[in-house]
Amino acid sequence: MKTVHLLRHAKSSWKDPALADHDRPLAKRGRKAAKTIAAYLKERRIAPDLVICSTAARARQTFEPIAKAIKPPKVVLEEGIYEVAERELWQYLRALPEEAESVLLIGHNPGMHDLALALADAASRRRLPPPEGKFPAGAMASFRFDGRWKELRPGRAALAAFATLKEMATER
Repeated sequence: MKTVHLLRHAKSSWKDPALADHDRPLAKRGRKAAKTIAAYLKERRIAPDLVICSTAARARQTFEPIAKAIKPPKVVLEEGIYEVAERELWQYLRALPEEAESVLLIGHNPGMHDLALALADAASRRRLPPPEGKFPAGAMASFRFDGRWKELRPGRAALAAFATLKEMATER
């Protein structure tokens, strides 16, 4: 059984309009949220074999407290998942090493939301925000499926959990 966790970065700051989008940091609220996410992962014993994180500042800053909390054995900072569409994210999933049973992907919308909807089997789709809805900052969708990464296809993964920051905070 393979598991993939899709995490949208925490709330970013728009304070400095001169900053390039890639360089925007987390807002104060986002830094607090990143700690909540880290605690949630630790309490749930979510320990991915591999973390793939966007190189955008807000994604890396979301990951920092997570790294301290769960100490993943392998981390890849990947510029290629910064603001890409679902189609490109599939390429990363299908190229994952087979020895990785559990993977955490930290990225951006709309790619994360679209990928979650595409991964979900029919029973799981209704538990996710609809296409016209919102995959909130800091939300995480966890999917399970049988098979090899390279064989993963749309509609073949069961949603194990979908948690927003509010839910992560109240479950603690």
